[in-house]
Amino acid sequence: MNMKHILSITDARKRLFEIVSEVVSPAVVYTLTERGTPKAVIMSAAEYESLIETLEVYRDSPNINSIVKEARADWKSGAWKKWPTFEGIKNGHLVFNDKPKSHVYTRTQTKRAKRTR
Repeated sequence: MNMKHILSITDARKRLFEIVSEVVSPAVVYTLTERGTPKAVIMSAAEYESLIETLEVYRDSPNINSIVKEARADWKSGAWKKWPTFEGIKNGHLVFNDKPKSHVYTRTQTKRAKRTR
């Protein structure tokens, strides 16, 4: 259940502690407005981190939707059993069985530096 609340900044200031205790629940988000115009969002730190991680995945793998779609089709058909295993990849034995190499992510990830404005 996604609970979105719209509240003026003035009202939010009066209820800040209450709002913070509410947003720790999953999918509870407050949009703060000034004269009816959205200005800020309050959400839990966990939801925010999850959102940022999701955006990074989409940025790093712009074709992720097609990969997921193909993986779901392979799961339904049983073709996933031919995918390389982690142990196989680790030991350098990559058998793709007509799978594009984009399914095996071999680039070492480094933690991104925080952006400053």
